[in-house]
Amino acid sequence: MDLNLVNLVGRAGADPELRYFDSGKVKCTFSLAVNRRSRKADQPDWFRLELWDRTAEIAGDYVKKGSLVGIQGTLKIDTWTDRDGRDRSSPVIRVSQLDLLGSRRDNDPSSVGGYAEDDEF
Repeated sequence: MDLNLVNLVGRAGADPELRYFDSGKVKCTFSLAVNRRSRKADQPDWFRLELWDRTAEIAGDYVKKGSLVGIQGTLKIDTWTDRDGRDRSSPVIRVSQLDLLGSRRDNDPSSVGGYAEDDEF
């Protein structure tokens, strides 16, 4: 039995970048910082995330730098040849599920003092 499953909870390291393709596909990428506990201090591990289609659009609309998110996905290795002809590779997590874990206040730096009157609960 093969298993390739990644579950992480962390904070977005930057605003997501959206890319639209002629085929109608949408791709979103951003980095995720996940704190690793150690005796000295918390040190983040950084992960590159790739989201597609509706999940990508949701991330683009709601995730901002510092947002707390949970993800589930699979690990893949991107490979390419650089300008010097050397083979390169980098791990990427292809996200299949995105959970927005922070409050609106956490995700919106312009919101101060709570929810607006017309917010739905």
